[in-house]
Amino acid sequence: WPQRAWAAVLYAAPAALCLESALSEQGSIIHVGVARQRAMLVEPHGVRIHHLAHLDERTLWNAGPPRLRYEDAALDVACQAVSEFDAIAVLADACGSRRTTAVRLQQTLDARRRIRRRRWLKGVLADISAGTCSVLEHAYLDRVERAHGLPRAVRQQRSDSSVGVCYRDTEYGRRLVVELDGRLFHDSASARNRDFERDLDAAVDGRSTIRLSYQQVLDRACHTAAKLAWVMHGHGIAVTGHPCGPGCVFGKLDLAA
Repeated sequence: WPQRAWAAVLYAAPAALCLESALSEQGSIIHVGVARQRAMLVEPHGVRIHHLAHLDERTLWNAGPPRLRYEDAALDVACQAVSEFDAIAVLADACGSRRTTAVRLQQTLDARRRIRRRRWLKGVLADISAGTCSVLEHAYLDRVERAHGLPRAVRQQRSDSSVGVCYRDTEYGRRLVVELDGRLFHDSASARNRDFERDLDAAVDGRSTIRLSYQQVLDRACHTAAKLAWVMHGHGIAVTGHPCGPGCVFGKLDLAA
């Protein structure tokens, strides 16, 4: 891979590795960035050439081979991600690798004049930096609960458990608890153990617990809402609900059955 990367950069010189190729030494495609004003180049097999603005200031020219700064490359990959979950995974992996931090990514984002998903990306990076999951919590409320007309949950309900006082993310009729697990990396065994203990305590009190993460909420909101409606129905919680739009799978439910 390094030899292929060097060959691609030298072919398009002055050029630098970009996108995924600037993040890790793997992948069948070598992504190379050149200045935006450069003429179009014929792409050799296995090489993709991208015309980038502000290439000089975004590139580590002394690296071998030259490559975009890690923060710039990570943001570019996140912006091109197919799904929001994939974008979050890119940023979380970047921070989890210890090659950068959420703060440095935020600073790079702020320095960009134009970038897709700016406001959303700022929220995700703020969550990663603070260790919270407000992006996930808001998405659940907006895309799953409200969009499909599910019953309104009681949020951040104080509860006593065997591991101390805790706050349930969402609770429906004291019969069902939905916890939103937005932790992306560096999760500790003790933290997960506390979660399992809380779930067990809820079961003792007669409440079931469901844990959701980013992919269920961001990428499969309709399927998640439909499954939650069935669970609520099974727990005797009154739920009608409705599709969020054309093609929504919620419309295929028959909760009267």
